Amino acid sequence: QVHLVESGGGLVQAGGSLRLSCAASGRTYSKYIMGWFRQAPGKEREFVASLVWINNFAYYSDSVKGRFTISRDNADATVYLQMDSLKPQDTAVYYCAAQIYSGTTYTPMRRDRYNYWGQGTQVTVSS
Repeated sequence: QVHLVESGGGLVQAGGSLRLSCAASGRTYSKYIMGWFRQAPGKEREFVASLVWINNFAYYSDSVKGRFTISRDNADATVYLQMDSLKPQDTAVYYCAAQIYSGTTYTPMRRDRYNYWGQGTQVTVSS
């Protein structure tokens, strides 16, 4: 089992910045992907960014590319999401997720492939 806890959400004006953190605990795996998803009221949970731990390769949705940056802390098993140039449409509950895989392929952007989820942290961007 893997336990994920998000933090760092809050209220910010458009154009501002926030940094989200996701701390992982429990069993460790050699092959896993850490991802960020978000869900606005009445909408589906959507992919934001992910990081393949074994090679530190990052993926981003088109809507956040160039504004958000995902990074990791190897020692603390923590993943971060630096969010800059925030827009009101970024308002959502942001969820941290982990995908464990054992084969040679993986799907870093598919919601249904992630095995573990945090409880979410609210991000609100005002106009």
